[in-house]
Order: sequence, then structure tokens, then C-alpha cells
Amino acid sequence: QVQLAESGGDLVQPGGSLRLSCAASGITFSRYAMDWYRQAPGKQREFVAGIGVGGGTSYANDVQGRFAISRDNAKDTLYLDMNSLKPEDTAVYYCKGRWNREYWGQGTQVIVSS
Repeated sequence: QVQLAESGGDLVQPGGSLRLSCAASGITFSRYAMDWYRQAPGKQREFVAGIGVGGGTSYANDVQGRFAISRDNAKDTLYLDMNSLKPEDTAVYYCKGRWNREYWGQGTQVIVSS
């Protein structure tokens, strides 16, 4: 059974930092390109960052320079390091794995507020 389990979401003050994790099971993690998406209340789910099987990365414009995506294939885990957080980063964050098919996690809540 495939499972992507996000963790690390929290309430953080503006300017703070968080690290999100996405632990994968039931797939050959190293074969999957992995992405982070987020969905804010009342808005559509949007792409945040992606990392390919070779380690190449891409970012949405509004997180470029503040967020960093990485992966540890030995631990079957995807990460998102988020710095200089803003209230508009408040959302549920989801990881997605894509290769021969796509898999989504259940999400982890990030709230940026003073």
C-alpha cells in the first residue's frame, strides 16, 4: 500500500522557519519525481516546489529564495525547508509523487501568524 505521510506543520510567527517532511512507503522512492503543493482556505491547490529523480529543483516565484526542497533517497523522505515565512504562506501543504502514476499525501497544516 502506497503512503505519503507529511509532518512538520505548525503555527509559526512571521519571519520564522519550518521544515516539512514527507515519508514515503510502498513505492520505489528514488524513481519518483516529488513535489510540494499547498492549498490556502478558499483557494485552489498550487505548486510550491519540485525535485526530480536527478535532484534538479524548481520553485514557484513567490517562494523562490525562501524555500528549499530536498530529498533523501536512503530514508525515502522528501523535505521542504521554509524560511522567512509570511502570513500568505498559511496553507495545508501536500506532497506528491509522480512516475508511472501520481500519489498524494493527506497534508500538513502550516499557519503563519503573530
